[in-house]
Formats: sequence, structure tokens, C-alpha cells
Amino acid sequence: MDDRSSLTRRRALALGAGAAGALAVGTPAPATAASWVLKWNPNPATDGLNAFEGLEDDRARSHPGVKHIYVEGDHWRFDMHTRDRDTSTDRQRNEAKGMRGDGTPLKIGKDQTWRIGYQAFWASALTATTRFTHIMQMKVQDVGGPLWTLTPRQKDKPKLTVLTLRDDDATIEHVLADWVPLQNKWIDVAWEFKASNSGGYLRWVLRDGGTTIVDGRTTAVDLWRDKNYLRPKWGIYRSVESSGLRDCYQLIRGYQAHQLV
Repeated sequence: MDDRSSLTRRRALALGAGAAGALAVGTPAPATAASWVLKWNPNPATDGLNAFEGLEDDRARSHPGVKHIYVEGDHWRFDMHTRDRDTSTDRQRNEAKGMRGDGTPLKIGKDQTWRIGYQAFWASALTATTRFTHIMQMKVQDVGGPLWTLTPRQKDKPKLTVLTLRDDDATIEHVLADWVPLQNKWIDVAWEFKASNSGGYLRWVLRDGGTTIVDGRTTAVDLWRDKNYLRPKWGIYRSVESSGLRDCYQLIRGYQAHQLV
């Protein structure tokens, strides 16, 4: 395993971001001085599960005595077993929500621009499904559905997709890449977004080492509701109404969040 400092340097280079670890946008600089400020860079060894605002680990107590979200070496691990159930029994949910910095939740507010990056390891047992299997979501706290989700879906063959929400509440699906070639290796994932009803945007980048797999962007997206703040979620949230579900896991390391200020 890489040590923490070398991992951070590798992620910064892989994201094309320079020393600050930020994602190069390729757009003109704003007229007024602005910079990307690192707001969140938790360490598994010292922050543990306190890196997150909260956990949703077997809320229905369907698997007593088993922890599904925990630190394992240099990363966080999210387990899902076929027996696990959420409080709605047609689905499963083991997720960490929000970002905690210096002991307090980091709140993504209206019209703020953020970049969130990390490395994910998706095991082969984490299968694409005909129903939903979300491995990352951006939500307005816990109110309503997600503004966007990262989800492997079974199509003509397994694909990794992003589902985004428009102002009229219609959902748009963006196919990113074939799912199977992304599995069983560390993949760099980066998001850049402006949390706005109007004028907002979402950008997503996946990289495998020095190779860019996809670099996409949309402005046809609603990234604000009249609520308090946005927060990301990571883990596994899936329907049990798909065939071929297996015990599986997702690993995540190298979290970084920058705000444009």
C-alpha cells in the first residue's frame, strides 16, 4: 500500500490538478481572484468513521452484531450482504453521509462551487443490476431523492452511469464506461459542481492511473432545492428486486474536497 503522503501526490497528478489536488477545469479564470481551498482530507487512521457526518449501517438491524462500514488499513470499507435489509425491506442501504471537518459537518450551500475527489475499488462481486445500485449520491440532507447518483446498471452489458436530475424533475442517464474493466483496481473519481437551480453544472472524471476513461459535463441539472445544504453519500444502496445479487463491497481512500472561494 502507498503511504498517505505518496497517495495524495499520486491522486493530485492523476487528476491533473497540480499540488493542490484540484481538478483542472479548462475554462477561463474568473475576473476576481478566487482559489480552490482544501476543506476535507480525512485520514482513516486518525479520523476513522468521524470523517463522516453520519452512518446508515443496517438501520433495520437485519444483520445483528455485524459492522458494514469500517476502516481497513488506508481506506474505508463498505460491505453489503444479500441478507441485509434497510427499513424499507425491498432495498439495502449501508452508506456514510456527509463530510466532517474539524469536528463539524461541512455544508455545501447555495451557489457554492466544489470539487470532490477520491479513489474507489469496486470488487467484481459488486454487480451491475437491472434495478438501482447506487455507490455514490449527492442529496439535500435526507430530503427527497438524490440530485445525482453514480450507479452500475445492467444494459446490453454492464455500464457505469451517472443519473442527474433536471429542473423539471426529469432524470437523465449519462453512460460513462463499461463497468467490468473498472473493477478490481483503484479508479480515480472526481466531481466538480455548482450547487445552483440556475447556472449550475456537474462535471465528472474517471481515471485509471494516467489514463482518462471519461471526462464529461452537463448544465442540464438541478443542483439546489430550498433546503439547508447538500451532502454526498458513499457506500452501497441497492434494490433486492434484481437477480444475481452477491455479497460485495466497495473500498474508498484519498478523499479530498475543495471549495472555490
